[in-house]
Amino acid sequence: MTIGRNSYSLQNRLAVITGGCGQIGSAIADIFLESGARVQVWDRQKTSQLRGDLTFRAVDVTNADAVNQAMADAAGDLGGLDLLVNAAGVTGPTKNVADYTAAEWQATLAVNLTSVFYCSHAALQLMNPARSGRIINIASIAGKDGNPGMAAYSTAKAGVIAFSKALGKELANTHIRVHSIAPALIETNLLHQMSPEMVATNLAKIPMGRAGTPREVAELAAWLASDGCSFSTGAVYDLSGGRATY
Repeated sequence: MTIGRNSYSLQNRLAVITGGCGQIGSAIADIFLESGARVQVWDRQKTSQLRGDLTFRAVDVTNADAVNQAMADAAGDLGGLDLLVNAAGVTGPTKNVADYTAAEWQATLAVNLTSVFYCSHAALQLMNPARSGRIINIASIAGKDGNPGMAAYSTAKAGVIAFSKALGKELANTHIRVHSIAPALIETNLLHQMSPEMVATNLAKIPMGRAGTPREVAELAAWLASDGCSFSTGAVYDLSGGRATY
């Protein structure tokens, strides 16, 4: 058995990663491949940087019918499904609630929260409850703290945390585990959707004094996906450089 630079074996595990062309999603895809998994990434558009040993599927994760069909097709491509990572996300509007439109609110929740339900629901039709299945949802510290000027994003990520806790408890008597990861600032292009002032404010809340990296998120995801994470489900794992207080 050959695995990559990390110590977690995902040998022959079959994985779908939504938002897989984004920086966090692609970092998770890389580490899963290093660990021996077979990986399909979903996104709206394929990027030129995509590794050749990945398969890609263009999927609108806000469309339930599209997700159901894509998940069935992915299981056919891979030979089954063991791992789902819900990493699709958008920052949404960065302004006061009084200045939102209804469409902006709905669109932000559709990508960040409703898609997690759609994809998890579809995956559960295919995962074998007697096998070591994993659903890993990328939430945010904003879902715990509530970031001003980011109400829609904060609300959606709080929903992801609650959904992960509820689903993890529902499946606790199976071999399927469900977790969420709640990062603080991570060095991705999403930072460019925030004002410099908002980035500085959030960075100042991190005792380590820096943003995290996509690879650091991926390292945690690899452990959560592995058999080493066996006596935990429905948990939220902070990756905040010390910012999280509960």
